[in-house]
Amino acid sequence: MPETTRELLTLGGWKELTFGPFRDGVTVHWIQPFKGDQPGVALLKYEVGASVPRHRHEGLETILVLDGIQSDEAGDYAKGCYIVNAAGTEHSVWSDTGCVVLIQWDRPVRILEEETA
Repeated sequence: MPETTRELLTLGGWKELTFGPFRDGVTVHWIQPFKGDQPGVALLKYEVGASVPRHRHEGLETILVLDGIQSDEAGDYAKGCYIVNAAGTEHSVWSDTGCVVLIQWDRPVRILEEETA
């Protein structure tokens, strides 16, 4: 994995990174995969119209929008927005325009819609 620096992320260098499957319409580039009790850090790339179903945060989640617009039930978050989702909160996420976000999860999220399906 190439070194991930602040400049690489904020100046669009993430466009050169390799992304792999994450969810339908969403790909991932792991900066730091979950390991033991360590948080996971990744870049998520949402295609136009992609979404992540309703889920619960088992730990703190922080997001920095690097490109495009990410949305949830609370609003729309454009490039430069910083979002904090506390442990125990729930929401679904989508991007009508497509977006790229830097995300850190203290713990993996629990997808809720798949539990009831």
